[in-house]
Amino acid sequence: MMQKQRAKGQRESVFNNEVVSRFELYNSLFLTLPFYKIKDTGTLLPLFIKSCEDGVNNRKTPADIIRAFFEKYTQTEGTKDVIDLLFRFIQYIERQVVLFDAIEDASFTKINASDEHSALLDYLKKGVDNNPLSEKIEKLMEDFSLRLVLTAHPTQFYPGSVLSIITDLTTAIKTNDLSTIHSLLQQLGKTPFFNKKSPTPVDEALSLAWYLENVFYFAAANIQSEIDRTLTDFNLEPKKILELGFWPGGDRDGNPNVHTDATIQVARMLRQILFRCYYRDFRNLKRRITFRGVEDDIAKVHDILYANAFDSSLQMENISDSIVGYLSNIKNTLDTDHDGLFTDLVSDLIRKIELYKCHFASLDIRQDSRVLRDVHAYCRQSKPIISLFPENYDELSEEEKINTLVFKSARLQNPATPDPLIDDTLQTISEIKQIQESNGEEACHRFIISNCQRASDILQLIELFLWNGWEEDSLTVDFVPLFETVHDLEVAGDIMETLYAHPFYKKHLASRGNKQHIMLGFSDSTKDGGYLMANWSIFNAKVALTSTANKHNIQLAFFDGRGGPPSRGGGKTHRFYASMGKEIANKNIQLTIQGQTISSQFGSIDSAEFNIEQLINAGISAGIREKHNILLDPVHKNLLDNMARTSFNAFVSLRKHPLFLSYLEKFSPLTLLSKITISSRPVKRSSGGSLKLEDLRAISFVTAWSQLKQNIPGFYGMGTALKDQEEQGNWDKVVETYNESGYFKTIIDNCMMSMSKSDFSITAHFQNDEEYGQFWKSLYDEFELSKRMLLKLSGHETLMENYPAEKRSIAVREKIVLPLVLIQHFALERLRGDISADERQWYEKLAIRTVYGIVNAGRNLA
Repeated sequence: MMQKQRAKGQRESVFNNEVVSRFELYNSLFLTLPFYKIKDTGTLLPLFIKSCEDGVNNRKTPADIIRAFFEKYTQTEGTKDVIDLLFRFIQYIERQVVLFDAIEDASFTKINASDEHSALLDYLKKGVDNNPLSEKIEKLMEDFSLRLVLTAHPTQFYPGSVLSIITDLTTAIKTNDLSTIHSLLQQLGKTPFFNKKSPTPVDEALSLAWYLENVFYFAAANIQSEIDRTLTDFNLEPKKILELGFWPGGDRDGNPNVHTDATIQVARMLRQILFRCYYRDFRNLKRRITFRGVEDDIAKVHDILYANAFDSSLQMENISDSIVGYLSNIKNTLDTDHDGLFTDLVSDLIRKIELYKCHFASLDIRQDSRVLRDVHAYCRQSKPIISLFPENYDELSEEEKINTLVFKSARLQNPATPDPLIDDTLQTISEIKQIQESNGEEACHRFIISNCQRASDILQLIELFLWNGWEEDSLTVDFVPLFETVHDLEVAGDIMETLYAHPFYKKHLASRGNKQHIMLGFSDSTKDGGYLMANWSIFNAKVALTSTANKHNIQLAFFDGRGGPPSRGGGKTHRFYASMGKEIANKNIQLTIQGQTISSQFGSIDSAEFNIEQLINAGISAGIREKHNILLDPVHKNLLDNMARTSFNAFVSLRKHPLFLSYLEKFSPLTLLSKITISSRPVKRSSGGSLKLEDLRAISFVTAWSQLKQNIPGFYGMGTALKDQEEQGNWDKVVETYNESGYFKTIIDNCMMSMSKSDFSITAHFQNDEEYGQFWKSLYDEFELSKRMLLKLSGHETLMENYPAEKRSIAVREKIVLPLVLIQHFALERLRGDISADERQWYEKLAIRTVYGIVNAGRNLA
């Protein structure tokens, strides 16, 4: 324990010296830069920050704080001048966030040095004289894999130009190159951060591909190289462990802007960017390998890579195996005739090609089950299918529907012009085959059914494939149900039982290696049932689904839809995987990486390698351990069942409060999120009409609460649940569960992290609001209760006491963006008043602009 405390203290000391001190130094340099023809902006900003801090401490309203500042420190007169200066402050603060990010990234290796270790290497060493352990490791490595899926969510704002500056700035900060830092800060100040219009899905894909090209291409290959070397050292076969996935251009759930042509463009783009990466590496290799005997193979590889990287009219083919063949010839010649000189360069490129082949990342297709049902209904009216289904098919029971399905290949003839969504689905099903032919099967082999509520949702989708160009014997597609709501998670096991027992589906799974992918979504289950119930529902669903799969001898791969914040499944992600018991399938870790999580955890090669390693360590540790998860013991399970139910009831009661949604609409920028030009995806699933909670996207829901600095989805109901157990005399059992269950402890730790990013003092003046005062107080009371109970449970004096460096990082970031939060509330208050059309436009832009910096600073707030 003493050693752990010492390590935490050292980490905090390193963080203060390497990050906080350097930020103060470079920030003073940054504030002297004369941006935007306003020479005194940098001088006034520190005074404004101090005014904001003092005003919040004194419980003043944002309007009073801003009015007092302008009266005391400026000669500014008129609404337009006030707004102009506030905009300048926002632009400075946005770049302060970038500066802090760059400094933190530059110090990443030093801060996390004590955490670096290889679980695989540790276990292999232990297995040298332990045959059972050695055999278990070997068996685990046969099936183990990690898939990271990059998704386009509207919380990753920076265009490629800004990302490149951040990368260069991070490099300069590592060496304290003041001259370069000064130049880059000037460039940063003059470079636009955001687009004037919303991106298309292809734009989003191109933006996200920056991370594939500049980070993952290197980081994943480096990790794979280390794994290969470790396995080889212990006489085990090297095994491809890492896989990359990609959603932009394929995820059309509720996004009417994603069409088949976008899917095709993204697949081509990923391929072309990948071959440019290969060509870049090959040029370096070619510069070194200037010997006789390899000229022909060098020329062939050069021509292939160049054509595929730069010739857009080229007929695309899956050619990765042939490239590896030529490179292997080169490597053999170097070994045989040239003393193995530079074979490491050839091996590195071969490894990358074996990892990424011709696709770089697998493009997942996702669509809502309700849309797919409409597509099936449309096709049932087509010849020759129409004769196979009764007219009342939609009214049949689930069992009757399944018995009616025929799974026959057919070419449809329907005179009616399909709805655009239906047409897109049918075209996409056909195009998946073409993508597989040009980029390889792994390029696009998963179709995810969101809002999956019954077995027929999957079986009907399979029929759609058979009716649109696919044959049963060559159906190289995995059908992935996505269970999201609390109810859907409860019945997930029954749905999969029906599928595993179905003759056609059983045969299809056999052709796919008896491996079933199942996606579980945190976001909607949190919006549906609150933080604790969402986590507990997913845990129970995983246990039930694993049991069902084991019964049918199916290898299960859970795909976790995790956002950045704890309220969307984020937080200390690797600790979740490490804490799984043997009752949960854990040989295949798959998770979404989205929004600010991409830049905060995978934004540099150093941080990406570290976090990939952490996830692999978690999976291997969980796979080796035989320990039973105590949450499945009757006593502990009953305890968590009761806590989850109490928390759920508290959250549902809050959600049903008549002021719940109007509070969010009035005091947060929720209604303005649709005007932010950062995403191709609408804020809500349905178009038109009044805002309904069920239509609101989870990311918009969480973002709105985080902008308020209240983070309700990340803690609400937790305090009530813990207090209820204390009053029932079960407190000792709760403490025992916290101390003995890594899973429950991680839930608590992530909840405390979410609360650390909350600050109710900013909105304390809401309690004086005639209509919403009592509602605000109920939120604040639950926050205080949760904080008190969590600290009592953990035995800590402050939130995140166990993570001092992360806690300090959050504190600095919250201080940086406090003025943005107050400017936002000020603008929203003005928008609720009687103002002119011009003023309304100004204040809307002001409120919208603050959203970017607040989310960026939070890194995993939304």
